[in-house]
Amino acid sequence: MSYENLQGRTAVVTGAASGIGESTARLLAAGGARVVLLARRAERLAELAAKIEADGGRALAVAADITDQASVDAAVERVHAVFGTVDLVVNSAGVMLPNPVTDGRTDEWQRMLDTNVAGALRIVRAFAADLIDAAAEGRSADLVNISSIGAHIAFPHYAVYGATKAALTYLSESLRTEFGPRDVRVTNIEPGFTDTELRGHVDNAELSGLLEGMFAEVGALVPEDVADLIGYAASRPRHVNLRQLIVLPTRQV
Repeated sequence: MSYENLQGRTAVVTGAASGIGESTARLLAAGGARVVLLARRAERLAELAAKIEADGGRALAVAADITDQASVDAAVERVHAVFGTVDLVVNSAGVMLPNPVTDGRTDEWQRMLDTNVAGALRIVRAFAADLIDAAAEGRSADLVNISSIGAHIAFPHYAVYGATKAALTYLSESLRTEFGPRDVRVTNIEPGFTDTELRGHVDNAELSGLLEGMFAEVGALVPEDVADLIGYAASRPRHVNLRQLIVLPTRQV
């Protein structure tokens, strides 16, 4: 689907090297937005930028690690130098590393907290002034956070992942009280089962098998489904904020 109101906007998409982030970047670029592709894998970003530009879009590949403040600061400088201020931010980067809490994998806990929560906050901090300025000029300004249905539904051995997503959902709700009065929209999207690379990051054979079994039984969204929602939300009239969206495969209950 094409969203005409994306024309001329400048977007930053984290986690753009794959999955929901990649699909979102493609959709926004196809809609006429200039898109900053932000993720750690420079080669993947360069390939995606080349594809977007070959299709007539504009993209800037910026390799950055959102768990590192200095890396984020350098990325912001690069974005502003090339594209100027930003009016659309999509926090799509995330990691999912399920294991029993009793395993005590503190390295995995820290990685999820640093990426899913602190990383999102670093991006909000980095571009908040841009969004506020854009809104003050009468333009649409959007912050979109990709949370998870896991923020509400408990799955065995996904406690830390679910907690990080619950934190992101609450963060979105709270940020609306700060940004909404300044005409900056905050949208929180909670997908259910979605076919992304996160499935392949599960290193527990039993949990991986259970996850694949659920995908086989219930089915899954594809990243383009979530990207479509992002494009729709960001292209509404600026006085309309789709604040909370839950999207599931039809058979997921």
